[in-house]
Amino acid sequence: MLKAFSGYSQNRNNSTIATSILADGRLDTIQARALRLLNSFAAGTSYGEVWIRDFNTFIKGSLQVHPKEKVKEMLLLFFKMQGSNGNIVDGMIDSRKAHGGYQYRYSTLAPGWAAHKNTVETDQESSLVQAVKKYIDVTGDRSILQEKVGDSTVLQRMEAAFSYLLKERWSEKYGLVTGATTIDWGDVQPENGWGVAINSKTKWAVDIYDNAMFVMALQDFLDMAPKDYQPSKDWKNVAEQVRRHVRQYLWQPAAQKYIPHLYLNGSPFSAAFNEQQILYTGGTACAILAGFHDHAEIAAINRQMVQAAAKEKYATIGITVYPPYPVTEFRNMKPYVYQNAGDWTWFGGRMIQALIVNGFIKEAITELNPILERTLKYNGFHEWYDVQTGEPKGSGDFRGEAGVLYDAITLLKQWATAHK
Repeated sequence: MLKAFSGYSQNRNNSTIATSILADGRLDTIQARALRLLNSFAAGTSYGEVWIRDFNTFIKGSLQVHPKEKVKEMLLLFFKMQGSNGNIVDGMIDSRKAHGGYQYRYSTLAPGWAAHKNTVETDQESSLVQAVKKYIDVTGDRSILQEKVGDSTVLQRMEAAFSYLLKERWSEKYGLVTGATTIDWGDVQPENGWGVAINSKTKWAVDIYDNAMFVMALQDFLDMAPKDYQPSKDWKNVAEQVRRHVRQYLWQPAAQKYIPHLYLNGSPFSAAFNEQQILYTGGTACAILAGFHDHAEIAAINRQMVQAAAKEKYATIGITVYPPYPVTEFRNMKPYVYQNAGDWTWFGGRMIQALIVNGFIKEAITELNPILERTLKYNGFHEWYDVQTGEPKGSGDFRGEAGVLYDAITLLKQWATAHK
């Protein structure tokens, strides 16, 4: 069971809770440790690359420790590697270290760098646009929007990225973004083999994560674009359409949860397997952040996440999915390993953020507690945690975890300062 912070009574008024938050030294400790780690843009110890999906989640912290010009240049590198059809790469690495087995691309606009794209994902374009918005929010530097990369401005290149999604990753039938079948927000296909690249076995599907990320990016673009800017498409209408179709095709009102996948060319799983039983937590957290849910639905979603976490001894609301996919169905990833019901603060921290911005302060405090305690216990930031043993797994010095915790604590402190 999730227990409230020591000293945080769930019956206290906002002022008392706010005072307790501001007095909790653990929050300061973890933020300070996070900022010390964000001295690099690489994802973590096991990764030499700068991944845009990761960078998007720790850019606010990065801007506290790096000059804004350095952060801006890293963002621009992703635009310099943009494909001719508008697609955005996944990772960037020093070209001398490009030995990861990926199909690398190079650009005369970015000498010394190599890049690659995990083609099973559909979140790189959305992640880059979101990261630019966060850069502007923190620095106030809107000049990046008019920065020329080749013959196009960053604003134009963001639109090109959206257009790529509408042309290459779009279901006309459902009016939603598509991607390969993965576990929730994951980047690995079920079949044995090199799981991060589209191949002849790929089963195309629609899921909540890709579409929530797309709508957040569209909203960010609309917020950033100057009033006198003439976009190439009515992006507000596209966002509204996706929002409607998510409710129509993916959300289950009776169950108060999302279906895992809406398949376009058949399912990779056996007919006997009931995929609908699986709770997708990460994509659902992003859906809340995208504004897809009202207060009652957020409460119901959160209850389900807490109930799922309670089924495993060391789980938090960061558990990726629950229950995990059986190894007979998802051969590329065993149960309770990595994205198949591993526990990721990288997304649990986003759910905490979603709770805070929607007024679920007491829930956010209670559900953040085991995440904080785990971070302090293992004296660092780790990629994921085993819900059966509690041990950290994957990459150490995982900047995605550091970034989302830094941002969640910042939001909590901002609420507390306003209510003390």
